[in-house]
Amino acid sequence: MTAGAQVTSTLEQRAHAIRRTVLRMCRGRGQGYAGQGLSLADLMAVLYFDELRDHDHVVLSTGHSAIAVFAALHEQGVYELEELETYGMDGSRIEESPLEGTPGFEITGGSLGQGLSQAVGMALGERIKGSDGRVYCIVSDGELQEGQVWEAAMAASHHGLDNLVLLVDNNRIQADGDTAAVMGVEPIPAKLVAFGFAARRVDPHSIPELRAAFEEARSTAGRPSALVCETVPGRGVPSFEASQRVHYVRAPREVWDRALEELDRGEQARR
Repeated sequence: MTAGAQVTSTLEQRAHAIRRTVLRMCRGRGQGYAGQGLSLADLMAVLYFDELRDHDHVVLSTGHSAIAVFAALHEQGVYELEELETYGMDGSRIEESPLEGTPGFEITGGSLGQGLSQAVGMALGERIKGSDGRVYCIVSDGELQEGQVWEAAMAASHHGLDNLVLLVDNNRIQADGDTAAVMGVEPIPAKLVAFGFAARRVDPHSIPELRAAFEEARSTAGRPSALVCETVPGRGVPSFEASQRVHYVRAPREVWDRALEELDRGEQARR
């Protein structure tokens, strides 16, 4: 096995572990943002275990996608699984949309459309300090319906923030239905290019493609980068995949148990 293939295999195993944790978190209370957690697992594996350096920042604008970040942080040893299984429960710090100060989170997410503005400020601050720190901002396609996102994009381009990477979770669903039906946002890459970004579509379920896209972004000078990730909601669990209902799932314990079985069968078949 080549070195690159070994890295890919290791990151795929991380992604599987993240997906298992996402399902166990939802099973604890019988509900949660399973679709986002499952669809972002590969991106989380590459971002947290291959891409990030010591001075880098992750800004989660889409607060309700925190379940994926919590699961990745568990893999890093930040959280115990027992605590993550209190996800969304009264009195738990494992909230569905985390607060600033929650370990591993730099902003209070959930009020959609604001994260990129904060990420722009952080990236500009890193430049002023003379730091090599980079800022990775995660937004959803539905968030692109917010005007503040585009004001922030214009500012990022104006300042030539090549230490900023925008990660768009383009899962095509939101709370009120299909994104295209609520308010269409495509073509996302072309719009971001018009705003001065180096933008490309990425298959976020291909570890090699993700790694190559991050490498390209790291070598881009003079302008911010954007990776438009064509995520599949519920990825890894066939009974969940690409369904509007997985935006937020409420289900009895046996449904989560079956989902874990489906996930493990798929992983065994992949290997």
